[in-house]
Amino acid sequence: MKYANSLFPVLFISLFALATTSCKKCKDEDPRARIANNGTQPASVQVKTSGGNTVNINNVAAGATSDFANYAAGQTTFTLKVNNVDYVKTTDVSKCHEYTVAIDRNNVITVTDTDRND
Repeated sequence: MKYANSLFPVLFISLFALATTSCKKCKDEDPRARIANNGTQPASVQVKTSGGNTVNINNVAAGATSDFANYAAGQTTFTLKVNNVDYVKTTDVSKCHEYTVAIDRNNVITVTDTDRND
C-alpha cells in the first residue's frame, strides 16, 4: 500500500502533462496565409519572408478566397497586385498562426491573425 501511495502522484502528474501537451492542434508548424479578395478585380499576392523565400498565390477571382499556402515564420511582406498596381503590407508572423490577407473594394489591405491552437 505504501508503494501505491507514492506511485499515484507520479502517475497523476504524468497523465496531466500528457493531456496538456497533446491538446494542441498545431505543433510548431510554419505559418500559412490565404487571400480573401473582396475587391472587384482578380488579385495575386506574393508572400516574401525575412529569409528571402517567396510564395505566390495567383489570380484569386473577385469575391473568392484562396487556399492556404505555408511559408517560414518571421517578418513577412505581403504584396498584393491588382490591375498591375502593388499594395504592400509588412507584418511579423509566428508559427502555428494563419493569416487572412484581405483586400477590399478600395484596395485597402488588412491582415487578420488567427492562432491555430485556439
